[in-house]
Amino acid sequence: MSTSVSPDAARIWRAARAPLVIAVAVLVTAVVLTLANSDDAGELDTGSAGENGSRAVATLLTEQGVRVEPAHSSDGLDPSGATLLVTRPELVSVGTLRRLTESADSVVLLAPSQTTLDAVARELADAGTLPEQVREPGCAVPAATAAGAATLGGVRYAATVTCYDGALATAGPVTVLGTSTPFTNAALDDEGNAALTLRLLGEHERLVWYLPSAGDPGLRGGTESLTDLLPDAWVFGAVQVAVAAVLVALWRARRLGPVVTEPLPVAVRAAETVEGRARLYRGAGATDHAADALRRASIDRLRPALGLPADAEPDAVVAAVEARTGRPARALLYGPPPAGDAALVRLANDLDALENEVRL
Repeated sequence: MSTSVSPDAARIWRAARAPLVIAVAVLVTAVVLTLANSDDAGELDTGSAGENGSRAVATLLTEQGVRVEPAHSSDGLDPSGATLLVTRPELVSVGTLRRLTESADSVVLLAPSQTTLDAVARELADAGTLPEQVREPGCAVPAATAAGAATLGGVRYAATVTCYDGALATAGPVTVLGTSTPFTNAALDDEGNAALTLRLLGEHERLVWYLPSAGDPGLRGGTESLTDLLPDAWVFGAVQVAVAAVLVALWRARRLGPVVTEPLPVAVRAAETVEGRARLYRGAGATDHAADALRRASIDRLRPALGLPADAEPDAVVAAVEARTGRPARALLYGPPPAGDAALVRLANDLDALENEVRL
């Protein structure tokens, strides 16, 4: 007795066979690439030998007698008597940052935001951005003068003591850098990067290397999106699969006519969109972070509207806005975080109104 396959089943198999083979091939390739690049997983991880890892600097510090203590969670972390390096301070809650920085003898923060600076180093301020390039120290900070030229850029800071055109600044025991590039395996041997990182991190016999990770109770809101913390190799594999799926869908999709457009009966005001974004941050319990994000986004939109470059300093932005609108704008654009949820929503509305006024 024989079993026959229906014509419909055979036709479906023939139609699905090619895209299925392609999808499987892409998936296997993505997995192989991910496993092959496992050393790249873990940006600024002391155990990673990839280009973005930091095994090289950790090894050099150990050879110099510094005890490097990697930490992926703030739970029970005690940096007293040690140098504390926070690789991604924007992920850590303000309370956790204050506790850790107050107990450490010296602190190094990589690309901290204004919210972070307000919490741990009010003498420092975010003053825009700088392109990453080789820069001269231009200051009297011992670590910088000993290192000489180094590859720095990213965030620019304003402070009493700044080096490398503002890409490095200090305030008491806190040192901030606008980029993490000098700490990576790929850039460590460029110019004076190695000397700079070793002097900043090797000041004490013990170095606490804090790399915030998923599940850390010290993250903002208690948790953080896993997409922010996934290694680059896994993200790359997921993107490969997604691209393959889209291509297969476009290849096999039915060829229909053009999409028929229809006017919508309701127009959503820009202010409602801004308020909705603020409510999302508020729901996560990160009012200060929400305010900082809203202000940054508003300033990024105001600069081109005012004919200012992307790295225009706060004073230039404020002066241009006040000249256009005829009213004070510094407190709105660069003021302290709002006191609560209601103040956050008012801030969002005021920023939206200011943008509309500038564009008129």
